[in-house]
Amino acid sequence: MADIKLTNLNKSYGAVHILKDVNLSVKSGEFIVFVGPSGCGKSTLLRSICGLENISSGVLEIDGAVVNDVPPSKRGIAMVFQSYALYPHMSVYENISFALENQGLDRAIIKQKVEKVADMLQLTPYLTRLPKALSGGQRQRVAIGRAIVRGAKVFLFDEPLSNLDAALRVQTRMEIAKLKRDMPQTTMVYVTHDQVEAMTLADRIVVLQAGRVEQVGTPMELYEKPGNVFVAGFIGSPKMNLISGGPAERAKCKTLGIRPEHLDVETKASAGAIAGVVEYAEVLGSDSFLYVATENGLITARQNGRTTHGNGAKVYLKPQNEHIHRFDDNGQRIA
Repeated sequence: MADIKLTNLNKSYGAVHILKDVNLSVKSGEFIVFVGPSGCGKSTLLRSICGLENISSGVLEIDGAVVNDVPPSKRGIAMVFQSYALYPHMSVYENISFALENQGLDRAIIKQKVEKVADMLQLTPYLTRLPKALSGGQRQRVAIGRAIVRGAKVFLFDEPLSNLDAALRVQTRMEIAKLKRDMPQTTMVYVTHDQVEAMTLADRIVVLQAGRVEQVGTPMELYEKPGNVFVAGFIGSPKMNLISGGPAERAKCKTLGIRPEHLDVETKASAGAIAGVVEYAEVLGSDSFLYVATENGLITARQNGRTTHGNGAKVYLKPQNEHIHRFDDNGQRIA
């Protein structure tokens, strides 16, 4: 069991303030995902938890113990990097067993542990291979196996799928989800810039901007009730439409938020509809996306199946009132 608690955590590099008064509690067994734009501090926060970065101020607790000055090797944490960080001259078996060998464990125990992990990650046929003979997805599984075999209380993942192609990302994402089900008592903290990874893997998502926590919640809490304009525009793909001007004034707010799937596309004007011209129609098979130029800016609308509206078509976008989001002058959600 391993709770993680961050209290007023700060990290600076000289005059550059990266993490700013981060407060966060992670329950033992949770899968937490950090998301945010590039440079927001999510990888720095992960490395601070691991101990690869020294925090400038604040308190970091793991399992109730303050670990600010505890070296990484003593924190009971295993980290999986984006770059795999495998030993190229060692076989898969040797890479996975390396940490156990350093602990001086009996060879029979090491063999048992490695074979169990290899079976869990479907690596058994590759145990004698060198990393260069593996695909990117297989290398990442070896890196994960090396973390598992140590019996760590906390797993940290730093964008582990970003080097993989689209098909391998889907496959490896499913394997990580299965790993979490197989290890329900293990706390996992995961950094990604990928919306799908965050929405499908996380118990809770932490949204960061410029080193500050903007909102913490379940994937659907953040999707359905974003706390401010930044979270509204960041969570979801395609992102939420954020509209000012007349439509916002009619909704009695500064900024009106409406997701692409909550816009009805009509061919005739009606009360509350926003007139526009289709700038680009993107047909994906099961869905179509219309990018519509309006006097309130470019608005994205989603339609099921194949759209009948081509480029240059005049359309009217009608927000579904029960799905609108309203934000005040400070960008905060209006209940």
